[in-house]
Amino acid sequence: MTTTEQTTPRTPTTPAGPAIGDPGWQVLPAERRYAAELAFLAAYDDGPRPPGWALTPRAVVTFIQGSDGEPLTLATERRSGADGTELPARLEIPAKFVGERALVERCVVTLAGERGLLLVGEPGTAKSMLSELLAAAICGTSALTVQGTAGTTEDAFRYGWNYALLLAQGPTRQALVESPVLTAMRTGRCVRVEEVTRCLPEVQDALVSILSDRRINVPELADTTDGVIPAAPGFTVIATANLRDRGVSEMSAALKRRFNFETIHPIADAGTEMELVRRQAIAAVHRAGASFTVDDSVLDALVTVFRDLRAGRSAEGWSVERPGTVMSTAEAVQVAASLGLATAYLSGADALDLMPGHLLGVVRKDDEADHGRLIGYWDGPVRRRAEEGASMWRRLWDLRETLR
Repeated sequence: MTTTEQTTPRTPTTPAGPAIGDPGWQVLPAERRYAAELAFLAAYDDGPRPPGWALTPRAVVTFIQGSDGEPLTLATERRSGADGTELPARLEIPAKFVGERALVERCVVTLAGERGLLLVGEPGTAKSMLSELLAAAICGTSALTVQGTAGTTEDAFRYGWNYALLLAQGPTRQALVESPVLTAMRTGRCVRVEEVTRCLPEVQDALVSILSDRRINVPELADTTDGVIPAAPGFTVIATANLRDRGVSEMSAALKRRFNFETIHPIADAGTEMELVRRQAIAAVHRAGASFTVDDSVLDALVTVFRDLRAGRSAEGWSVERPGTVMSTAEAVQVAASLGLATAYLSGADALDLMPGHLLGVVRKDDEADHGRLIGYWDGPVRRRAEEGASMWRRLWDLRETLR
């Protein structure tokens, strides 16, 4: 790869593969799902871009946070995309991540400075989604990903070998099998490391020299020009870690220093969380080929239960015993989608009648005592709301026995 290829900003394009909307995909990656928006923003904002970036930092923030409900207008001379396709004259960019704009801006600035970014938070707070959106907007692909597990080896961060070629040719560049990290380094892209703290410490520490030296040494090729593979401009690492996994494989102080930490908090506003749950549940049910018919009042009650149990306090200020499991927005989406699928496919199914059973399935994942905590919630806020005359909560109170 030449120096010019390394530093020339990439224009987002739709990669080869099934077309958008093709039934061969259950969920499209962000760069395909939002290909039209990415191409529009690449043409719309011609401001300064860090080396190798597909969009300007300002356009990356707009892609993730949206255009505040206002359509953006593209100048006439810019309405032809990089691949020759005609771009729309105006386009509204919807928000994709629910969170503070300042947080997203800090993430973008961190990556523009080619520093590692670590997104931390409780499970289900959209860390992975934000990581995917950032990678798609910055370098046009979110596919360069390492999934951290206890079985992840150092090869996932460095390189391996095609042993058939190794035996036939000896150590050659052709026999080298690049890790996603090495590919990102060579091409100047973002690599995503999911659940980095689930990797063993000695595996994590492979990232220390990568983030410091910005190169990977291949001792087996030391006598060739491929003995050192440098990071091209634009290479960055976006990692995620769950707060619940703290201590599973604690990061070394040396590795921590090479990342900027950003904490993703649960959604603060109840109305915003309700709308997100509704939107994503509708999308999930539509992917399954059905129509979403769950009433908004049921979704409102569902989100209220999740928020109360997550916070340990009801919206009215009543004390609630928090379960040990994570009552995340992502789990609320799954329950809402399950209720939608049940009402669509099971004759006579009532979403509200099914809610307690699905809630029990969420709560009883980690600790059997959480079953009692959910019943305690029914005996507290649910009963008190029923006594105050709220018909929805009166029906839920009547369903208490289904939790046994």
